[in-house]
Amino acid sequence: MLKFVDLFCGGGFGARGAVKAGATPILAVDAWQLAASTYKSNFPSAEVICSPIEDLDPIELAKKYKPDVLLTSPECTSHSIARGAKPGCELSKETAIGIIPWIETMKPRWLIVENVNRMKKWGRHQELVSAIESYGYTVNDLFLNSADFGVPQARKRMFLVCDLQGSVITQEDLFALRPKSVNSARSIIDWSGIYKSRPLYREKRAQATIDRAERAIEALGRGKDFIIVYYGSDYAGGWQSLDAPLRTVTTIDRFGLVTWENDTPYLRMLQPPELLQAMGAGSKHLLSHGSRRDKVKLCGNGVCSPVMETIFKKITSIETKRIKLAS
Repeated sequence: MLKFVDLFCGGGFGARGAVKAGATPILAVDAWQLAASTYKSNFPSAEVICSPIEDLDPIELAKKYKPDVLLTSPECTSHSIARGAKPGCELSKETAIGIIPWIETMKPRWLIVENVNRMKKWGRHQELVSAIESYGYTVNDLFLNSADFGVPQARKRMFLVCDLQGSVITQEDLFALRPKSVNSARSIIDWSGIYKSRPLYREKRAQATIDRAERAIEALGRGKDFIIVYYGSDYAGGWQSLDAPLRTVTTIDRFGLVTWENDTPYLRMLQPPELLQAMGAGSKHLLSHGSRRDKVKLCGNGVCSPVMETIFKKITSIETKRIKLAS
């Protein structure tokens, strides 16, 4: 059974996939207390430390923890297109470089680095890759969309899957292990009526919201449910069909669901349990800490569980083959 250390662990969405593939978290680190508490609730056997990684001594921790896999998701805010036109914070980006001392001291067989694909445009991205390679790792640079792994969300991310023993892993290798189902945004919606909607046309409703809804109604016809996309790239007119995967979940409220009562459209925001389903974390994952806003942020910061599950399945298959050949 593979053991892993989880840096920038968030609420443990990526870890949920790793555990589903048979791995065990032994140590997790995150600077946000609420994320650390959420992780601990989901994986009580792991030690969870709330701290920036640069404030910890990996040499001391390496005496206690010997992971097979070092799983890392450095802060992506300053790389992400979702941040709009705000200038990037170089210190935020440099959290990725901060993993190097952990690699050097823990010497895991496997290293996984997850981030937004725009990280490749960062000036120090190649420096990071070269540094990883200098420790003897083969770096498999993969660009994966969670929707290709049965997740009801189109979330495109970079994954560096690195092996000390030279394994070459391709996107096609992972596709061979992925779930064959394709899930739509419709599948994440709680249709029970527990979440109350308000009429779309109401006092103080922003005109931009109404305009987006009316573009959807014009395209779909009246009486058809759909999702409004409040911000981000507006290439589809600020709305999307329920029959497509949800667009990327971010750290603030982004999606509103428009439904109909007779001929009247109603609107409500998607709720954390629905976003949890969009992350592919399933009903076993707990979001038991924090406010509604906090829970949305936890989802937006997460790694889609089925993608990480598939990566860990591939790693496990390589490890199993190695053990058989050695015996």
